[in-house]
Amino acid sequence: MILPHGGELVSRVVPEREKLKIIEDVKKLPSLQVDTDSLLDIENIAVGTFSPIKGFITKEELLSVAYNMILPNGTVWTIPIVLQLKEEPKVGGRIAIKDSNSQIKAVLDVKEVYKIELKKIAKLVWGTESEDHPGVRLFYSKGEWAVGGDVWLLEKTNFSFREWLLEPEETRKVFEYRGWKSVVGFQTRNAPHRAHEYLQRIGLEVADGLFINPVLGWRKSDDFDPHTVLVAYEHLINNYYPRHRVLLSGLATAMRYAGPREAVFHAIIRKNFGCTHFIVGRNHAGVGDFYDPYDAHRIFDKLPSSIDIEIIKVSAVFYCNECGCMASEKSCGHDESKRIYVSMTKIRNMLREGKTPPEEMIRKDVAKLLMERVGTQSLTNVHS
Repeated sequence: MILPHGGELVSRVVPEREKLKIIEDVKKLPSLQVDTDSLLDIENIAVGTFSPIKGFITKEELLSVAYNMILPNGTVWTIPIVLQLKEEPKVGGRIAIKDSNSQIKAVLDVKEVYKIELKKIAKLVWGTESEDHPGVRLFYSKGEWAVGGDVWLLEKTNFSFREWLLEPEETRKVFEYRGWKSVVGFQTRNAPHRAHEYLQRIGLEVADGLFINPVLGWRKSDDFDPHTVLVAYEHLINNYYPRHRVLLSGLATAMRYAGPREAVFHAIIRKNFGCTHFIVGRNHAGVGDFYDPYDAHRIFDKLPSSIDIEIIKVSAVFYCNECGCMASEKSCGHDESKRIYVSMTKIRNMLREGKTPPEEMIRKDVAKLLMERVGTQSLTNVHS
């Protein structure tokens, strides 16, 4: 099986039998209260999803990632995992990490407290300083102070979709049990439409298994809520895919909307889950017009070193009236007038208006499922 990024799956979860004793000791320590995004980052670090990092990055690591897309040891890493705060924390040594209810969730061994030059880092990582970019806006809102240091997870945070999550150690066991020597990872934040289905079927053609791994953390407020995405995918898998060749599991982290850099980050995460291949489509993890549609393809050729997972680069996908099927720029010879591009924004807007989107964009039964959820919880933000 493919090795995790950095060669070893990080494990920083305190053993259950030691947890209560350690929590009692930790109660005597200074503490920091952090938000849900940071608690989920701690979990992802502790269970190996973010291997090889073992904690929130230091200033040296932040600058190395931002400028060079590598950690100081030379390992490729493109998205800073930073514990941000709005005010300078007076902490040092070992501290307790608490949630919004003052419950102890983790331990942080503080290496450094430092100030972030927010605009400089935003420009390097997101390619823009503009607050019109949702990822940049969120980054600014979290504050200019940061604490770097390794973490130990004591207790997982309350998360609405916990039953939909599998950890890297668990997905690797599933892949092994099913005999999948090659696995294609698929990243999404949205409900399934025809273009996504086209990409996923490519994955099923080239590998033993398909791992559909929707982001369940913070997203833009007009994205579908995580439960709707999961239910829609479960419907698609149960009714249209060979179920024994597909695994659905959520990813409890925030979307950064960092375009090409996030495409690399997403590929590394799926490598840690045990995937050998990763699909990168048009405008992967992009938003608005902040990135060229194929920046996320080109970045893999610019990395300082290989990340050792095969990237399946797919160009724009559409329905061709002349071909009578879904196709891509590489497989269709007809001009733009014959093409119907799939737009999730258009699908969402039509559903809001009570209209059924064209079947060329989304399956009728999937659209019906989504329609039933519009106006209740299907277009809500999960950020806290």
